[in-house]
Amino acid sequence: MAKFVPDIKTQRWIVIAPSRVDRPDEQKEVVPPKQHACPFCSGNESMTPSEIMRVGSGEKDKPGWKIRVVPNLFPITDIHEVIIHSPDHEKDIESTDVSLVIDLLNVYRVRFQANMQNGQVMIFHNHGEHSGASLSHPHSQLVVIPHQINLDALVREPLMNVVEDNQYFVTYCPDFSQWPYEVWISPKKLGTTFSEIQNEELEDLATILQRSIKRLAVLYEDAKVKKIHGEKTFAYNFYIHHAKDWFIRIIPRLIHRAGFELGTGLSVNIIDPSKAAEELKKVISEKEEN
Repeated sequence: MAKFVPDIKTQRWIVIAPSRVDRPDEQKEVVPPKQHACPFCSGNESMTPSEIMRVGSGEKDKPGWKIRVVPNLFPITDIHEVIIHSPDHEKDIESTDVSLVIDLLNVYRVRFQANMQNGQVMIFHNHGEHSGASLSHPHSQLVVIPHQINLDALVREPLMNVVEDNQYFVTYCPDFSQWPYEVWISPKKLGTTFSEIQNEELEDLATILQRSIKRLAVLYEDAKVKKIHGEKTFAYNFYIHHAKDWFIRIIPRLIHRAGFELGTGLSVNIIDPSKAAEELKKVISEKEEN
């Protein structure tokens, strides 16, 4: 069981989750290829708890799936699900077919709707070693936090420094951005939660989410940006806001937080958001054009 502990002075909470100690860390452990068995790959379904949901064909807990949802073996909260993006161990949102991204977002919606009566639903995705992902096979996670817990979460920022928009969504770099090249995707419709997204909106969201991550991936390879992050692989996090006026916040992991940020609660952003938006607008990749 997860234990929620409040700070009386600040009204912030922490989660005590001892089970997380035992989770695997594929990113840190070098395993010989022949001995490596990824629990999220097709054929290894017995290595995960029995599935909650699947997209695709085949029997439950057998190969044939396109997307698979299972309970997390090492939960943070009492309801904690893993959404396995596909059987492909390598391709993630930015490198797969957009139709698969639509399917993935639909699974997000279905699982959000299934859990929203149980508490506050948070869906998030960690990509790459420095994002906190313990397994490299592309996957997202869904956690449910009790309604009585006051989440210290951001609300939707004003539209500034727009990068791109389509019929239903806009991508931008808020003036408040805490991280270099941070990107937000917001629906143009106000007053809704992610659970209310319509099918035609899912298609637009899949396109603009994929394009946003592709832009960041291309920019990540820029020589100037390499000086910022100093890492070899592209890493990022995104999450879907849990409440009304929802948004997706994408955070490229270009820097590490240090003593000043940890001690003061203040964030230092070394890239002006207006400049970040201009640079992202100019990014053109062959993949994006195809």
